[in-house]
Amino acid sequence: MKKIAVIGAGMAGITAARTLVQAGHSVSVFEKSKSAGGRMATRDTAFGSFDHGAQYFTVRDERFMRALQQVPGTQALCKAWSASSVQVRDPLGRVIEVRKPSKDLHFVGAPGMNALVQHWATPLADAGQLFCNTTVKILKRHGSKWQLIAADKQVLGDFDSVVFAIPNVQAAYLLRQSGAPAAQFNGLAATEAVTVAPCWTLMLAFPLVQPGLGQMGPQWNVAQSTHHRIAWVARESSKPGRSPIERWTVQASAEWSQEHVQDDEARVEAKLLKAFAELTGIRAEPGFSQMHLWRYAKTLTPAGQAFFWDEHLNIGLCGDWLIGHRVEDAFVSGLSLALNITAPA
Repeated sequence: MKKIAVIGAGMAGITAARTLVQAGHSVSVFEKSKSAGGRMATRDTAFGSFDHGAQYFTVRDERFMRALQQVPGTQALCKAWSASSVQVRDPLGRVIEVRKPSKDLHFVGAPGMNALVQHWATPLADAGQLFCNTTVKILKRHGSKWQLIAADKQVLGDFDSVVFAIPNVQAAYLLRQSGAPAAQFNGLAATEAVTVAPCWTLMLAFPLVQPGLGQMGPQWNVAQSTHHRIAWVARESSKPGRSPIERWTVQASAEWSQEHVQDDEARVEAKLLKAFAELTGIRAEPGFSQMHLWRYAKTLTPAGQAFFWDEHLNIGLCGDWLIGHRVEDAFVSGLSLALNITAPA
């Protein structure tokens, strides 16, 4: 049995941690946010919830399918959602959205996208192995083990191995910040070569629209848009298990988000509100409006392999950014790394 630290409690981190625990190892998961989930995130408000990170997930990998089918209680949390959309034209008649029918079924977590990861993290939390609101600041070699030190200088423990399940930029920074020997990790250069774009996300609610009296605005629920500002817009209330209050999540394109990543939040909100009105025809004043910036959202240039593992340092990296940007990419990466760690020498 090894004592292993996992940094990050998103899909990749929790998948890796669960697999390592099942193999008989002692695992501690450290998450800087208040709960598990990562970008499978749900924002709860007085007007209902918003899936302001990942909008849905697909199931292409057989191992992911087995996990969804066999982990007790999981199937009830996964609901099919039709994310198909129609051709949309702007007031001048120009096509601003066209989407071909997808061959993949789309699923969402219920009652929110964070439900799946949080359910899988429950055994870790119940065992006292999940530590939220905890930011790992530095790794320090302590004899033959790794000592993790938090931002408040608290020593989090000594571990045989460390798994990074965080965005590539954060992982590379922590490794370099820690100095030798952590900075000598064999996958560091490849990690720094990965490019991941940010994403500005706008959440809107229209509580004055009475449920049951017809939809507000367009008759479609989803648009994968070619608008120069918006890449994706979805009617949250169309998802199964959600509140009927009219709510929309608007996600800016990777290019526009990168261009405006340093902009004032209020300025970004005003621009996205204008674009939302152009795309949907909804020009009513929202009763609720909130912004969120994902600094590391969509992988543009992946690493090209499922994980990195340094057998000399006993440090590993996993995450969707290694092979793509889908939820199941994160699952495959976390599972692959954990299986590599547990494989016989």
